[in-house]
Amino acid sequence: MKLCDSHTHIDQYSSSELPGILQRAMDSKVSLIIAAGTTIASSKKCINLSTQYPLIKAGVGIHPTEVQNFFDDSIISTLNQLVKNNPQVVCMSETGMDYLPGSPDKQMQEQAFREQIRIGIENNKPIIFHSRGAHEDTFRILSEEKVYSVGGIMHYFQGDIITALKAIELGCFISIARPLLRLPELETTVKHIPIKNIVLETDCYPQPFKKHRSSWTEPRHLMDIASKLAAIKGLTVEEIASITTNNLKSIVKF
Repeated sequence: MKLCDSHTHIDQYSSSELPGILQRAMDSKVSLIIAAGTTIASSKKCINLSTQYPLIKAGVGIHPTEVQNFFDDSIISTLNQLVKNNPQVVCMSETGMDYLPGSPDKQMQEQAFREQIRIGIENNKPIIFHSRGAHEDTFRILSEEKVYSVGGIMHYFQGDIITALKAIELGCFISIARPLLRLPELETTVKHIPIKNIVLETDCYPQPFKKHRSSWTEPRHLMDIASKLAAIKGLTVEEIASITTNNLKSIVKF
């Protein structure tokens, strides 16, 4: 059985912790971890990790809440070269739109999102995207930029079935994470999302705000998500692992 974690921020953990995190992941049947960049520096770190650890593949991207200015030619060129020159890069991640109060200017976010989609299309890399309070604009941009030509993944999905189906219509997969374990309304929605359109993730990152280190989310928790999804879909965990891994392989080449 092989599980794939389609979205993590594993680059944010200390280097001393990584071997243990990866061993626990492998012990829990995780065979692939995608490390998502959030800035240029973070993207470079994800690439470096992917050269050190066979379990890790890299995403390149600038998170919408990290967009400081309109992208100039230098930023676009840097991102493009990171993708072109590093075969460990398998997707554009993390990019998208975020309209929470205090988020960067919407026009700056949109320009950054469009440029990253274009880099993905130029390099035949799928777009793993973030959408928070911004679904209408996110889907409009994805449609206008023809994301279906490379495909995409709506990461950390917590929306309703209408939102899920809109993403699927655009050629995107729905990525399910730990909220499935605690949100009854998400469980209801997931019942109606075809399993052929689902991938799994943990979106893990260091969580010092939690009382105990053992409760921090790690890639090993993918097994819990797969088990819950199996119960919802009336399938075995092995079937869920096989289907979601093949779903990810159909869009992310690794």
